[in-house]
Amino acid sequence: MKTLLQIAAFSAAFVFGTTVHAGSFRTVVIDPGHGGHDNGGQWGKVYEKHLALDTATRLESNLKRMGFKTVMTRRSDYFVTLPQRVAIGNSYKNAVFVCIHFNYTWKEDVNGLETYYYSAAGQQLAQYVQQSLVRHTHTLDRQAKFARFFVLRNSTLPAILVEGGFVSNEQERERMKSGLFREQIARGVAEGVQRYSRAY
Repeated sequence: MKTLLQIAAFSAAFVFGTTVHAGSFRTVVIDPGHGGHDNGGQWGKVYEKHLALDTATRLESNLKRMGFKTVMTRRSDYFVTLPQRVAIGNSYKNAVFVCIHFNYTWKEDVNGLETYYYSAAGQQLAQYVQQSLVRHTHTLDRQAKFARFFVLRNSTLPAILVEGGFVSNEQERERMKSGLFREQIARGVAEGVQRYSRAY
């Protein structure tokens, strides 16, 4: 029985242990979704991969002004596999992992922002980021949600995936084509990361 308890304790520490040192992180690994031959969500000449990279670059600038160190999984329009993205993030200690994406669905009336997580530490980070995103963009709150995305469930860091609106929604698509809106998303994510850091 003692052995089983020790195993259970070890497993819990492995999965949720990132919450213990969450407040000590100074590095944010930023993962702009898609790239290269993978356009992501697309409507006309509006490509998710371009929106994600621009927003991620803006996020990096905001985080640096706050005193964080940053790492980008890609800095231009090229393809990075999911395992490569995870490997980059997991190579850092005392860090958090933030994926930037934009949503797409065949239902053109669906809109709003949402942030996904997998681990307990990721949930806490996602909640702070989601709250800040909605405050900065004044957009429909689709809330923080659990998901089993590859980059989230394979990350050893507190990890989230931000969906910055729907490319398939005409109104949101027009907003995300604006640098101002992408900057609002970047500031919202950065503020959420900072609040999470201060809280934990």
